[in-house]
Amino acid sequence: MKRPLLISDCDEVLLHMVVPFRDWLDDTHGIHFELTHGDWGEALRHKHDGTIVERGTVWNLLNGFFETEMHRQLPIDGALAAIKRLAEHADIVILTNLMDHHNESRAAQLRAVGIDAPVYTNQGGKGAKLQSIVAQYDPSVTVFVDDLGHNHESVGEFMPDVWRLHFVGEPILWSRVKTSAAAHARIDTWGEAEAWIMDRLLSGASAPHIETEKEPA
Repeated sequence: MKRPLLISDCDEVLLHMVVPFRDWLDDTHGIHFELTHGDWGEALRHKHDGTIVERGTVWNLLNGFFETEMHRQLPIDGALAAIKRLAEHADIVILTNLMDHHNESRAAQLRAVGIDAPVYTNQGGKGAKLQSIVAQYDPSVTVFVDDLGHNHESVGEFMPDVWRLHFVGEPILWSRVKTSAAAHARIDTWGEAEAWIMDRLLSGASAPHIETEKEPA
């Protein structure tokens, strides 16, 4: 008998990321990260003179964080218990936008906090990779959870029948992140999200298609 499938992002869905990244930049690199700034290319500034950190350096710093600082990431409130309960009813996989060589370190990081699930790494929009995962599992119904709007757009383009939940686990970002028009719902706490996900997983019904205009990159 086919089982339902939950495909979840990791950063800002299961584990905090921007706050530990901000603290590491401040502690180690003398860089201030303004979390509420919408453009990461202008959000990082050198503390000694206030100049903007070059965009290329921003991505190097981000990669450096995942190389050595993943231990700083703590679970989003309620995520571990919710995933454990959802796993009783559905297969769960993690689809995370990291370079592929971080795959095992991400899996180990999640196992350390109690989430033992297959991890798929990806770069760019998640639609194509999600499509391949769904083909592998052949589930009765699929729910996708992610904090980034462009990933919901991508999944909606490749697999419009997949339920899409826009979830932003960091409270500092709640008022700053625009709800994706390509998602079926926006919920930012696991206390509410778990019930929404469970209802869709157990329904066996495909998601309704959403017609949207693609947001500018």
